Amino acid sequence: MAVLLVFVGGMLGAPLRYLTDRAVQSRHDSLYPWGTFTVNVVGSFILGLIAAGVARQGWPTDVSLFVGTGVCGGLTTFSTFGYETVRLLNSGAMRFAALNVLGSLAAGLAAAAAGWALVAAL
Repeated sequence: MAVLLVFVGGMLGAPLRYLTDRAVQSRHDSLYPWGTFTVNVVGSFILGLIAAGVARQGWPTDVSLFVGTGVCGGLTTFSTFGYETVRLLNSGAMRFAALNVLGSLAAGLAAAAAGWALVAAL
């Protein structure tokens, strides 16, 4: 059952990532990968919510498997983040590359902490 929850969640998360990335990126005329940044930060927030719900509120672990591992696993993307950072470096956009690494890390951690804090406060 666990594998099925992850599988179905991933089936939802992957196209959601693609569609969100395209929608966000189409609104920005910039080298910066705003679409990937957005899905990673949103996914971090959702994962913070889920982790706190399971750990602090007693939510079923199936929620973590479906939403956390499945949906968020399909929604977020470390490989694309890495690729886009290398692409920025190779194109000479050092500031964008540094902003991508530092901004994604800081925003992702802050989003996960905010999600955790929101559920923990309930």
